[in-house]
Amino acid sequence: MENIEKRNIEILESLIEAGNEDDLHDLLEAMKADEIVHAFSHLNKEQRALLLDLISSENGAKLLELVPQSQAVQTIEEIDNETAASILNELYSDDQVDIIAELDEEDANAILDEMIPAEAENVRKLIGYDSDCAGGLMVTEYLAFEADMTVGQITAELQQKADVYEDYHVQYIYVLEEGRFLGVLQMRDVVLSRGNTKLRSIVNTKAFTVRDSDGLDDLIEFFHKYDFFGVPVVDEQEQLLGLVLRRDVQEAESGRSNYEMLETQGIVGGEELRTMPVLLRSKRRLSWLSVNILLNIIAASVIALYQDTLEQVIALAVFLPVISDMSGCSGNQAVAVSLRELSLGVVKPYELARVLWQEIKVGLINGVVLGILIGIAAFLYQGNGYLGLVVGGALAINTIVAVSIGGTIPLFLKKLNTDPALASGPILTTVTDMLGFFLALTFASMAMGYLV
Repeated sequence: MENIEKRNIEILESLIEAGNEDDLHDLLEAMKADEIVHAFSHLNKEQRALLLDLISSENGAKLLELVPQSQAVQTIEEIDNETAASILNELYSDDQVDIIAELDEEDANAILDEMIPAEAENVRKLIGYDSDCAGGLMVTEYLAFEADMTVGQITAELQQKADVYEDYHVQYIYVLEEGRFLGVLQMRDVVLSRGNTKLRSIVNTKAFTVRDSDGLDDLIEFFHKYDFFGVPVVDEQEQLLGLVLRRDVQEAESGRSNYEMLETQGIVGGEELRTMPVLLRSKRRLSWLSVNILLNIIAASVIALYQDTLEQVIALAVFLPVISDMSGCSGNQAVAVSLRELSLGVVKPYELARVLWQEIKVGLINGVVLGILIGIAAFLYQGNGYLGLVVGGALAINTIVAVSIGGTIPLFLKKLNTDPALASGPILTTVTDMLGFFLALTFASMAMGYLV
């Protein structure tokens, strides 16, 4: 498998260098989606730009749909505006908006000026929506007809404009009454009806809709409740604006989860791929690490205050990292649960007291169990029961505090309109390190006569 992938990259690079359009098309057609993504990521930016110049706009659009969005944006930035516009014309409206929104204003406007006017106008309209709401996720490629039209008229329209509608989502037809959403028809209802039948007489007027302002959490909840292919999007006047697809909501949910995961690990700015500029990647990581090192220095200062104690009870040095790490792990578990509940909407920032009580109960149980385990380990290590009490008591208390803080701090930060995924980790780590060191060294000072 590895040899095949390397061979694909080599062939792709040689065909790009030779400018062989026909063989490039055949190669991309023969490769699987994951093979294309892997090979494309190993091309430099000049090769990617040249590849899109060589292949058709339709194939270029298919390729950009496969690769990560950050790579798609970088590649669009490297090619000329006319080529970029021709490729974007082939994409669905939501993908067009996702890419254009990531470009700087000057480049975006230059590409929009080269696009088909109707496509460009649609993008300019959609780009005003937040990316995580129904308006920002909807597509505008759908079939909609007025209620007084007949089945025969619809059939003729579809046949006459087959090339226009071939990429549309045609499982359903959306029926309008003077532009306002009236209901939905399955394509089978149209096929099985007589030609003179008006849509009004067969339309299902009890269809669900969502508002263009509905957020991602609302859409996730909707599709969890209903097993629909998509749902129409309307404005306050019930004007049909677009269609939100189940797959796009699932992708958005997955993307948000990945984004939050990266932020919890200190990757600032969202997605990071190793094909991005080195200085950009370094800057994004350092913006978190530089703050974190200052917080760690603060935590380490607690040890400096108890240097004499540590010198006399050197065995404590073995257990201080364990106390810090185990408490941090317990707290991060609580952080993860709160972040997930916030994203699902099952908990709100004002529910601090309820979450705190729930986490205290878990913290008490886990703290006692972990404290006993490390206490036994300390006793076996030194044969001193008091050492076991010192480190066991420190870990137990620190775990309770860590779990309590970990569960509530995301809610508190959310209430302050601060990103909980990014800020929770450093705050939790600093508090648990400082408190863990303080508790262990303070208990050791109090029990010094029994430890040395």
